[in-house]
Amino acid sequence: MRRERLFRNLVRLAAWLVGLNVLVISITLFWSALPTLRHFGPGFLWSSHWNPVTDEFGALPFLAGTLATSFLALALSLPLSLSMAILLGEFLRGGWLSNVFKSLVDLIAAVPSVIFGYWGLMVLVPWVREAEMQLMPLGQRLGIEIMPYGVGVLTAALVLAVMIIPNTAAIAREVLELVPRDLKEAAYSFGATRYEVVRSVIVPYARSGIFAGILLSLGRALGETMAVTMVIGNTNEMPVNLFAPANTMASVIANELAEATTTIHYSSLVGVGLVLFLVTTVINFIGTYIIKKMTVQA
Repeated sequence: MRRERLFRNLVRLAAWLVGLNVLVISITLFWSALPTLRHFGPGFLWSSHWNPVTDEFGALPFLAGTLATSFLALALSLPLSLSMAILLGEFLRGGWLSNVFKSLVDLIAAVPSVIFGYWGLMVLVPWVREAEMQLMPLGQRLGIEIMPYGVGVLTAALVLAVMIIPNTAAIAREVLELVPRDLKEAAYSFGATRYEVVRSVIVPYARSGIFAGILLSLGRALGETMAVTMVIGNTNEMPVNLFAPANTMASVIANELAEATTTIHYSSLVGVGLVLFLVTTVINFIGTYIIKKMTVQA
């Protein structure tokens, strides 16, 4: 009883420390960003002007760049992530080929982000630049300005998509493997095909866990810094299309924090970090609510 009580108290203390850590981070960000919040007010979030020379700061271009790259990367990665999860969780649950695929997924997850950024800079940027040159006549007809930079929102989203595939695939695979065998055998006994069992039994049963993996991938995409900084173009303007250079909240902090010589510039960068923290928190709360709803419905 004494050991059990001690263990329970230690676990409770660890949980409180995690909550305290989040609270300290929130207070620190808010306190450092207070000069900017007082000077610009709510306009800091909606302004699209960012000019350290004239002390004009607005977080909207970076908010738009972060959301555009993250959600586009999520959309691009989902088909591959879910296909890999279904393959390893249902069709190739054992054997040497399954081990090879699992090792490859784990290897992608272990690659440092700077390596992804370098790969994107050396491989993806030339490909995207060539594609932009081919699409320029079509863009002119549609009234869309496409410049063959190679770097931009699309390139950053492609790099992020490759980076977050292992997060969704690994969690979704583990959840799919936990689907009770009785449910699948019952569906087969009614004459269901393998595809019908996957579509109507396995995926619906594991949807809350799959969504949790998607949420984890989105969280990594929102906060990714180095790889995105290397391929997004780093311009402090609103992205006008997917081919345009842009900036994310994480990349502008990485680029300018060391060069922030004025109080308002430094405070504005911390304010961007506060916005990123709030966006991540809101998305996690919404995701947790949706997961609970899915669990209840299942």
